[in-house]
Amino acid sequence: MQTAVEVDNLVRRYGDFVAVDHLSFEVHPGEIFGLLGPNGAGKSTTIRTLMGIFPPDEGEVRVLGTSPRAAQPRVGYLPEERGLYRDLQVVEVLLYLAELKGMPRHKSHRRALAWLERVRLLDWANERVKDLSRGMQQKLQFIASLIHEPDLVVLDEPFQGLDPVNVALIKGLIRDLAESGMTVMLSAHEMSLVEALCDRILLINKGQAVLYGSLREIKRAYAGQTINLSSPDRLPDIAGVTHVERVNGSYRLTLADAQQPADVLQNLLTAGVTIDAFEVAAAPLEEIFVSIVEARDELD
Repeated sequence: MQTAVEVDNLVRRYGDFVAVDHLSFEVHPGEIFGLLGPNGAGKSTTIRTLMGIFPPDEGEVRVLGTSPRAAQPRVGYLPEERGLYRDLQVVEVLLYLAELKGMPRHKSHRRALAWLERVRLLDWANERVKDLSRGMQQKLQFIASLIHEPDLVVLDEPFQGLDPVNVALIKGLIRDLAESGMTVMLSAHEMSLVEALCDRILLINKGQAVLYGSLREIKRAYAGQTINLSSPDRLPDIAGVTHVERVNGSYRLTLADAQQPADVLQNLLTAGVTIDAFEVAAAPLEEIFVSIVEARDELD
């Protein structure tokens, strides 16, 4: 199988409104793939089409080499909206959802208890879902998307309602899933979390792809004309540098347009500046996200 998800010119409309507009992308097996975009960009519609909830109006969608409907037993899904049975016991919810995916009860029971222990909910196994806190319910829903051992899991806002300790826990589990060979596709508003987890990303705005590819390459391509410099010296005026800012004991240099960092480094050395560290600053994903969306909105 060459791709876990293949979307080719997907169009999805609600009446006259085009929610997804000729969108194409691929998700590779075993990677963590981020689907990003502002509110109303078409992320949830795209995900629901992948899950077979909505049919495409145009284009083709293949999941695990087949149609979204046919792939459902091999796919896990954590929706943005909670979908738990509040009056059932925690463990019974997991067993029921695993059975819907075709997993025998004796096997799902062992897995349910093991997963509850991993997310620190084992003591709540026999409590009713409605008695769990919001964060606990989010962790339970996370388990529910994985209980049947899917090949692909789609996580729509998996970190909502979680405190920092549990965000770190779920981040670690997502990494473990990818390392075990599972494909993970996630949508999240927290750019720092996406940045920490994802191999590749797709940024969509108004239903269209505006940024797609390796996160590392994207950050490199959008790196600003900024240098982080560590030096014990007071800096003189340096050719090619338009602005110098002191940040946490180091310097941040803003370079003139088209100025090459290597030339600035040479100018610093020529001026006799002692250099402990010199690096081109990568643009934060959130900064790239905001600048692209705002630029496109100005064009419309």
